Amino acid sequence: MSHARSEYTDFQSLAPDAFSAVRALSAVAVKAGLDKQLIELIKIRASQINGCAFCLQYHILQSEALGVPADKINLVAVWREVPQFSPRERAALAWTEALTVLSGGVSDEVFALASAEFSEKELMYLTSAVAAINTWNRFGAAYRWTPPARQKVGAAAS
Repeated sequence: MSHARSEYTDFQSLAPDAFSAVRALSAVAVKAGLDKQLIELIKIRASQINGCAFCLQYHILQSEALGVPADKINLVAVWREVPQFSPRERAALAWTEALTVLSGGVSDEVFALASAEFSEKELMYLTSAVAAINTWNRFGAAYRWTPPARQKVGAAAS
């Protein structure tokens, strides 16, 4: 039995203009040239922080499909403690955390770290990606969307 209050597809059908706007915002960072694997890592981290099961599962599956190593996916929650993440990934994850938990604002240290790894333009688009996943998380967590199922290996469309 599902504990969902509504489903992802309900958002699409009930508020198609809002759905389209959030979806469009979600696409701009990759269109601007930011690495797809990096974007998936930040989406996983924000979704962990926000407790959005749907988005967390969705972006884990997306990361796997893009070839993100399993160790990175499994260790995103403790990225500071392990060597698997590059300086650029670390800067993006720190930026994501600062923008996801805004209670203290964004420190000069986190801004300097992100600015050292990303151009001004890239940082704007990274910020748009963080804003987009936080928006999705608000919907997914509020309505308790059911996480997508992992497709079984060899399960072809009948």
